[in-house]
Amino acid sequence: MTAFRFHLLATDGAARLGRLETAHGPVDTPAFMPVGTAGTVKAMLPGSVAATGAQMVLGNTYHLMLRPGAERVARLGGLHRFMNWPGPILTDSGGFQVMSLAKLRKMDADGVTFQSHHDGSRHRLTPESSMEIQRLLDADITMAFDECTPFPATIDQAAASMRLSMRWALRSRESFVQRPGYGLFGINQGGVHPELRAESARALLDIGFDGYAVGGLAVGEGQEAMFTTLDATTPLLPADRPRYLMGVGRPSDIIGAVLRGIDMFDCVLPTRSGRTAQAFTRRGTVNLRNARHQDDPRPLEEGCPCPACRDHSRAYLHHLIRSEEILGPMLLTWHNIQAYQSLMRDLRAAIADTRVAAFAAEAAATEARGDIEPR
Repeated sequence: MTAFRFHLLATDGAARLGRLETAHGPVDTPAFMPVGTAGTVKAMLPGSVAATGAQMVLGNTYHLMLRPGAERVARLGGLHRFMNWPGPILTDSGGFQVMSLAKLRKMDADGVTFQSHHDGSRHRLTPESSMEIQRLLDADITMAFDECTPFPATIDQAAASMRLSMRWALRSRESFVQRPGYGLFGINQGGVHPELRAESARALLDIGFDGYAVGGLAVGEGQEAMFTTLDATTPLLPADRPRYLMGVGRPSDIIGAVLRGIDMFDCVLPTRSGRTAQAFTRRGTVNLRNARHQDDPRPLEEGCPCPACRDHSRAYLHHLIRSEEILGPMLLTWHNIQAYQSLMRDLRAAIADTRVAAFAAEAAATEARGDIEPR
């Protein structure tokens, strides 16, 4: 069986071109993973997701634990078979919900007790149970259980949160079942405080992981603070292991993070935005609800291979949105995932050709020009 391995193929400054080998296939990096929280990328068929060029998707331990339940998924052949996604899957450990569902949980040194947002039932997550749930789901990449530190937080609050996450990281490592093609990622925490990020990196390296994530960003700190934190953090992570920036982000966030040495990304923005009439294009975000599109026969984005752009006009997409037809969110979701995958493809090509800085400047200039106006 394939070993879990990361190949660093080329660099351009801090930007990296690589390939990740997993039990369910390879992933070319830099890579963006569409979010399939509950075992589905919303409004998309698995084959449609793959058609955009996506190689790996993300599932969520907390949500799949609540329903349909990890044991049921395991009995039905694992998450790949259950959702009909044959490629690699990464599962978030539930650590983000420790922050996002703070009103529905009680946390102690051992773990977290959640009150289900579905029916009020109580569920316990610890580093050990999170590892077991992710094993039952058959995730190619398991994430260590942590607390996603909220923003803003004082340095003392961020330090306490980070040190708890590092204790949980060790317990996650100790309870992870090693098998060929499967990997465990540790998660660097510490808020926007460089000294805490450095302490966290040292702790994670002492434990030893197959990959390293940067967590606790894109939670309200802003792009400048995020980039400053990455500048201080990414160089502390091993060059021979994949680096994953969790929950990021907008195209400009991704480009800036790639320039700082990040390899993997996930975010709900492309799918969520597609369901709210927002489309990502090279010239910025387009709101298909706006009346200026109602007589426009042109495609949403010239040259985009997705069916929204290939087969339909802006006028038709606007009509679908204003008529609240379900096809509208479906087409815009497909377009957005395609736009993100096209961005990653272009970034990989730019790194291979050692022109990633020029690509980033061109992308920023194109976005700054804004969307095309109706004739």
